[in-house]
Amino acid sequence: MKIGDLAKRTGLTAHTLRYYERIGLLPRALRDTSGQRDYDASILTWIAFLGRLKTTGMPIRDMLRYAKLRSRGAATEDARRVLLQQHREKVQAHIAELQACLTVLDTKIAGYAAGASKVEIDDDATAIRPARTVRTRPARARGN
Repeated sequence: MKIGDLAKRTGLTAHTLRYYERIGLLPRALRDTSGQRDYDASILTWIAFLGRLKTTGMPIRDMLRYAKLRSRGAATEDARRVLLQQHREKVQAHIAELQACLTVLDTKIAGYAAGASKVEIDDDATAIRPARTVRTRPARARGN
């Protein structure tokens, strides 16, 4: 399959596919006699998986790490599992935050539907928003 065909089937641009190959997310494609990339159909499954990682917000550095582990074979399965479990926990936390936001939206929509003027007063949704950890930097010592 040529790069244009792969681009059509994946929804990615040829530029993106070349970029993914250049940085190591995609394995180097075989070349045909004219020097053009010739992809095996199995690459579609890998690209679909990469798309899921991207959709769930995995940083590209972690996607690259996963791809490198994958290229080393079965000996890296435990490391890949750990990486995916860590990512899954982040996705779960994000889903919970989105669910809390959805609850606020539903409440406001229901308030508007009921014609309640109270909705404008109740814009403070902090009561049901999940608490976030606030990072602080240690204070720098000031010279005298």
